[in-house]
Parts: sequence; structure tokens; C-alpha cells
Amino acid sequence: MNPLQKVTLPEKFAAIPDFWNPRIVGEVGEQYVKLARIQGVFDWHQHAQEDELFFVVRGQLRMGLRDPHERFMLLEEGELLIVPHGTEHRPESLGEETWIMMIEPKTTLNTGNLKNERTREELERL
Repeated sequence: MNPLQKVTLPEKFAAIPDFWNPRIVGEVGEQYVKLARIQGVFDWHQHAQEDELFFVVRGQLRMGLRDPHERFMLLEEGELLIVPHGTEHRPESLGEETWIMMIEPKTTLNTGNLKNERTREELERL
């Protein structure tokens, strides 16, 4: 990807056919900029070394957090949340579908310390 190429978010999201399968749309230093369409609830997980930024492009995101007490934060369109490394979290789409942008280190595995059928080790670039 040419680093001086603009990214049109609606076009990129339209190219994502599935849920919970992040796609890379850019790089900032050692960070990836990723997009994902999400629906329903993801799994509780944490990242030992990586902080994650979640930005809600469309819809609503409810982020479950255990730090150490369980709580939930609601994010609306245009809002973001930074989840520090070591914080157990669980994203959830409220409504039919949510579009999120994530900025996180290139080493970040989408399921963190958890390996299951949702784990994506090789991400597609859009």
C-alpha cells in the first residue's frame, strides 16, 4: 500500500464480507490500522504486551473490561477507547452491526492470549 494513499472508510468496510475478521488498511510506524465489521459478542481476552485503540465508525460498541472488577463501557459513533495491555476485555456490537477501526502493534493477535476458531494469524490487506 502506498503510504500517501487516502483511505475511504465506507468503501473499505463494504469490501469486508464477514464479521470479526480484521483487515489491514494502513501502517503507522510499528502499528497497523485495522478495520473490522463486528456482530454479537466476542471472547474475553487480553494482550500481555500490546495496547489497543478501538474507534467506532458506525454503530455502538460495548466494551467489557476486567481491571480487576468487571464493568462495561458504551462507545457511540465517533468515540474511541484505548485498552491498556494486560486488561482483559470483550468487545460487543450493540444492534445489528458495528464498524470499528483499531490501531495496535503489528504483533497483536486479535484473540490475544486465547486461541480458538476466531483467531486470525494472517490478516488480509485491503
